[in-house]
Amino acid sequence: MTNLEASAVTPLTPWKATLNQRLFTVLLLAVAIALSYIVVAVTPMKGKLAYAFLFMLFSVGFQATHAGIKRGRTAAVDAIAGSIAVAGAVLVFTPVISLIFTTIIRGSKGLRVNTFTQTMEHAAMTDPISQGGLLHSLIGTLYLILIATVISLPLALLTALYLTEIKGRAAGFIQFLVQAMSGVPSIVAGVFIYAALLLTTSLHGSTIMGALPLAILMIPTVTRTAQEVLLLVPQDLREAGVALGATQWKTVATIVVPAARSGLITAVILGIARIAGETAPLLFTLGVSDKINWNPLNGGQSALPYYVWSGLGLGSPEAIQRAWTGILVLLMIVLVLFTAARILGREKK
Repeated sequence: MTNLEASAVTPLTPWKATLNQRLFTVLLLAVAIALSYIVVAVTPMKGKLAYAFLFMLFSVGFQATHAGIKRGRTAAVDAIAGSIAVAGAVLVFTPVISLIFTTIIRGSKGLRVNTFTQTMEHAAMTDPISQGGLLHSLIGTLYLILIATVISLPLALLTALYLTEIKGRAAGFIQFLVQAMSGVPSIVAGVFIYAALLLTTSLHGSTIMGALPLAILMIPTVTRTAQEVLLLVPQDLREAGVALGATQWKTVATIVVPAARSGLITAVILGIARIAGETAPLLFTLGVSDKINWNPLNGGQSALPYYVWSGLGLGSPEAIQRAWTGILVLLMIVLVLFTAARILGREKK
């Protein structure tokens, strides 16, 4: 095989760093770390922020100097811009990673078998961790999500279909309402249900009352995501259905919706993740319960956000540990939902 044929088979990538270049970059970073520790040790600059600032300063300076000496001023400017972009990405992800690791470390200390098998019916938040658990709150959260989804899902999907497929006279006004509801604070939804139903009727805090504000919050999230998914369906599919003699509703039901099915499922999962950790609306509408309550119309209910809020409010070491454990369980639920949304949202090839 000639050199020309070999180059045609294996494309050249001159921009790809060689092994020596990677090792030299690692060496520069190691020198930057060492200098950062030395400067912090001999100067008044102290703390983690000082380490981060000095490391960024030295690493950017070394890489820019090396690029400038080797390839000129333009390469130095490019190295500075690239380093600043990487530093910005690190600054964005550092709080998220820190939050996750802190929750795992502090929350895992309270994980016991009884955590998932017992309720707080015969225990208090200030009791030892070996007594009681969050089973009632976990079931309550799943129960609230189920009822809120049943209420909001038909409304959200039908609204998205109306805005993208029907486009009637009220489309502009409905679109405005959806966008306005997306920015409504969650506590406003809870106060609305409290003032409209609990204060003016004989109803009391219950599962259904807690699910109503969650449904209000879920509707705009699912609607807007479903809109974007439906708009991705090619217009040719709609025209083909009409050309074959199908009515508009039949075209939407048999062609458009199946084509956007994975995206619509993703929209629903994102809506569920949106409401899973809401606390403020539940403070006004949920009532209080330390045991499992399967009756959605009568009696109080518990939820993981309320469980966490109660533990942090008491302030004792045991209560705070229970709160961290509740946060960990809630975080795991949300991460599972977002992971499922990512997997289901991928296009099938």
